[in-house]
Amino acid sequence: MLGRSFSKIVLCATLAVSAGLAGAAEFRSVKGDKANIRAEPNTRSEIAWELTQGYPLAVVKKQGNWLQVKDIDGVLGWVYRPVTTNTPHYLVKVKTANLRAGMGTQHRIVAKLKKYDVVRTLEKKQGWAKVRTSEGQQGWVSQKLVWGW
Repeated sequence: MLGRSFSKIVLCATLAVSAGLAGAAEFRSVKGDKANIRAEPNTRSEIAWELTQGYPLAVVKKQGNWLQVKDIDGVLGWVYRPVTTNTPHYLVKVKTANLRAGMGTQHRIVAKLKKYDVVRTLEKKQGWAKVRTSEGQQGWVSQKLVWGW
């Protein structure tokens, strides 16, 4: 009887962990100076829009070397996987976000980030992300104010 209860606990724990992992979105970022986002997964397809280096994208589906991705606004498109990287980046999703010297609003503001600014993610801790701007400025931003990974 004890063995059966233990097995049920292990099974429930395994399912809970699996469900948590399944819910975690896979992200990629634009690797080079720019990437073409296309309507269909081939190079003959119309270019729907272009994105610049570091722009984060949520992966929805994979088809060969192509990824169906979603941007911050939920717009879908296809990108050629080799022009993306697994280097994490965030995109500012609010009008203005404060880049701070430390984790928490008690720390001084070192820079202001604007909506759609792309920042390189360096570290994540306790709801805050340490990031670096394209100009090299480093600091902490609340993860509630950014989108990506």
